[in-house]
Amino acid sequence: MTTILILYYSRHGSTAEMANLIARGVESVTGAEALLRTVPDVSTVCEKTAERIPEHGAIYATLDDLKRCDGLALGSPTHFGNMAAPLKYFIDQTTPLWLSGALNGKPAAVFTASGSMHGGHESTLLSMMLPLLHQGMLIVGLPYSEAALRDTSSGGTPYGASHLAVEHAGLSEHEKILCRALGARLAKTAQALKANA
Repeated sequence: MTTILILYYSRHGSTAEMANLIARGVESVTGAEALLRTVPDVSTVCEKTAERIPEHGAIYATLDDLKRCDGLALGSPTHFGNMAAPLKYFIDQTTPLWLSGALNGKPAAVFTASGSMHGGHESTLLSMMLPLLHQGMLIVGLPYSEAALRDTSSGGTPYGASHLAVEHAGLSEHEKILCRALGARLAKTAQALKANA
């Protein structure tokens, strides 16, 4: 079985919805399974310890989840053109994996949601790619052969799935298609790399 870790942070639910759609895309590939994980909020006033199990949604990620996965989808809301602090805080703790080369050669994809059309979708996706490249991961994007990428009038980029989170509107049909397509593409890439390892 090929395991794809879908690691995300979501404040208002859009990024979590995307993560679930990417998981559906992963699991549309025979022999692939999706593992959904999130990260806790970061305290704004002092160090604090989050409960081990969140009240709802995916459980918190561990470094072992990263070490054991065959591929990674990393997602965050857009915060001023960058990934959210809780996800960055978690990523900053992956130095032991970098030193051991545990993620070297594994495929990775990125996804984001933003509250405005020009809120920094692409720069956020690029910001999430940087630590993945340092880890030696292979970046998987969305090619223009995906018709929804050419037709979308909201989210979607060749760098990864994105969502324009306007008030009271869920993901558009094109955004949903692109999330599932990204999951399937990541799973197929992970399977091919695993078979040739």
